[in-house]
Amino acid sequence: MNPRLLLLPTALLLGSCKLGPDFKPPAATGGSHWKESATTSGQHLPDAWWKLFSDAKLNQLVDRSLAANNDLAAAKARVETARALVGVDRARLFPTLNLAAAAGVDRASANVVASPLIPLTNQDYRASFKLAYDPDLWGRNKRLLESSTAQAAAAAALFDAQRLGLAAEVARQYFVLRGLDAQDAVVKDTLVSRKEALDLQKTKTDAGLTDGLATSRARTEYELANNDLAIVQRQRGSAEHALAVLCGTRPSDFSIASKVAEPALPNIRAGLPASVLMRRPDVRAAEQQLRAANAQIGVAQAAFYPNFSLLGEAGLESLKIADFLAWESHILSLGAAAVAPVIDAGANQARLAAARSTCDEALAGYRQALLVALREVEDALVDLKGLARSRTALEAALASSKDTRQLSQERYNQGLTSYLEVVDADRTVLQTRLALSMVDAQQRITLTALAKALGGGWK
Repeated sequence: MNPRLLLLPTALLLGSCKLGPDFKPPAATGGSHWKESATTSGQHLPDAWWKLFSDAKLNQLVDRSLAANNDLAAAKARVETARALVGVDRARLFPTLNLAAAAGVDRASANVVASPLIPLTNQDYRASFKLAYDPDLWGRNKRLLESSTAQAAAAAALFDAQRLGLAAEVARQYFVLRGLDAQDAVVKDTLVSRKEALDLQKTKTDAGLTDGLATSRARTEYELANNDLAIVQRQRGSAEHALAVLCGTRPSDFSIASKVAEPALPNIRAGLPASVLMRRPDVRAAEQQLRAANAQIGVAQAAFYPNFSLLGEAGLESLKIADFLAWESHILSLGAAAVAPVIDAGANQARLAAARSTCDEALAGYRQALLVALREVEDALVDLKGLARSRTALEAALASSKDTRQLSQERYNQGLTSYLEVVDADRTVLQTRLALSMVDAQQRITLTALAKALGGGWK
């Protein structure tokens, strides 16, 4: 037997080989505990984690944004595009069969054709099936499929991350708005008391009991409270407009009624660092991007080796249309082709070096994603601890400031002090109440950040 006949079967058997390193997820651990939390017990967050806040309006806004947000719709389209490209690379693993048909007339020049026996006009009719197959000896097509599959998985993970980020941003803006509603109520309550104080001082001045200084001071404090109210309402308008865009609608068609009362804060625990890293969609995306880059090394290595193709064609060809379907018109060809690099001026070597450095970049990005994930959880935990201490201190300060204001008012009524002391005490009460309402809103915002840092809901 001719040894050359063994080359083709041997090559086909090698089609299962794949050049390049097989992907192995990097060993990564987040440790066994958090720096800012003494407990490692976790909580199974629901997929709709925002419902833990027991706020029907928030639930409505998040659901609306997930259905209508334009950025999220674009991210979903990117996932569909990536999945479609997987199909393109998968098709490379299979033979292609095409139907080709042609008909034509050629006329030669009479000044060129010397013999009158040769016709000047020739017709040609041809139809054939063309078969082509790349046996993928070095696994180039398999690596391309591995890379595109990983890229599609990364796109899906990034979609999950954007969905999580959208829900968190809606919750954040909503809690900002509700915090401003609380501040609005505090300032309006202050305006009522300051208007009463201003009217009282005007009455005393008109009766000649005071020289007008207290009246002027009371008017100043009243107008400053009006200014505070204008600032709060302006900020609330901006938060409402932001929510409108997040929900995919025009600000002019969107409004949220004011509400002050808030339900109790939910209790969200971090759990183990390792479980957090497994849930984070951005970490999953970084791992898949690393997998895709790793597969491209095999694609670059395959370019150093010959590329084989199997070709076949079968059909009919005739010079006369009447003879086209005759058996004598059939054509058949089988063959194989090979293309091997000889001189490429170092292009393949450069592409391999680029693929390896791209993989190194993806590895660094993956490790950085792990660190950022852990830092975001730690940040949320330390913020929650600090906000809890601030709330306790402000509640105590508010009780004390109210006592101070009452004592100052009594001393002023007895003529033991000036009205300035009453003004200072009243301003302290206002500032403390505003600070307390901001801390309350910030606690909800930080719990939202913690839910996002933990990877949101999972099933």
